[in-house]
Amino acid sequence: MSSLPRFYPIFDSAGWVLRALPLGARFIQLRMKDHPPSVIRSEIRAARGLCAEHGATLVINDYWQMAIDEGCDWVHLGQEDLDTADIPAIRAAGIRLGISTHDHAELDRALALEPDYVALGPVYPTILKKMKWHQQGLDRVTEWKRLIGDIPLVAIGGMTVDRAPGAFGAGADLVSVVTDITLNTDPEARIAEWANVCE
Repeated sequence: MSSLPRFYPIFDSAGWVLRALPLGARFIQLRMKDHPPSVIRSEIRAARGLCAEHGATLVINDYWQMAIDEGCDWVHLGQEDLDTADIPAIRAAGIRLGISTHDHAELDRALALEPDYVALGPVYPTILKKMKWHQQGLDRVTEWKRLIGDIPLVAIGGMTVDRAPGAFGAGADLVSVVTDITLNTDPEARIAEWANVCE
C-alpha cells in the first residue's frame, strides 16, 4: 500500500494550491508552462510556503533546478525532461522523483532511475494536451502495477470523480486530476468530492 495520498491534483498557480489545501489536498503538483523564469520561481516559492503551512507536499513539474534552489521535496519529470535533467543532482538534494510513462520503453527507462512513483497516462482521452498516445485504459493500469510492484502508480489523463474508483480498482495508488477541477463550475465542491472519493 502506497504511503502517498491518493488524491493528486495538478495546478498551474499558487492560487489554485491555496484553494485546494483547505479542502483536503495534501499532495499537489505545480505545473507551469510558458511563463518567465522569475514568475515560475515566485509561484514555486509561494506554493511551497502554502503547502508547508498546511502539512502538504508540493511536487514541481519539470523545473528541477528551481526545485533544488527552493528546497522542494519532489520533482515530476516527463520523458523529454529526462533528456536534460541532472538526476544525480536531484537525488543529491534529497528530492524524490516521479516520472511519466506511456509505453514499455519509457517504463523501462523510468524504472532504471528508481523513481519514487511512476505515472501512466492518458488512462482516458484528455483535452489537456495533444499526445501521440491514445487512451491506455484500465487494463494497462493493471499491467503497469504488476510490472512496477511496490512503486506507487499514478493514473492520469481524463480522470473524473466517477472514474477514480475504477482506476483504484485496477491498481492505481494515486489518481491525478487537472481539468475535472479547473474547468468545473464549482471547483471547491469538486475538490471536496475528490478528497472524499480518494479517502
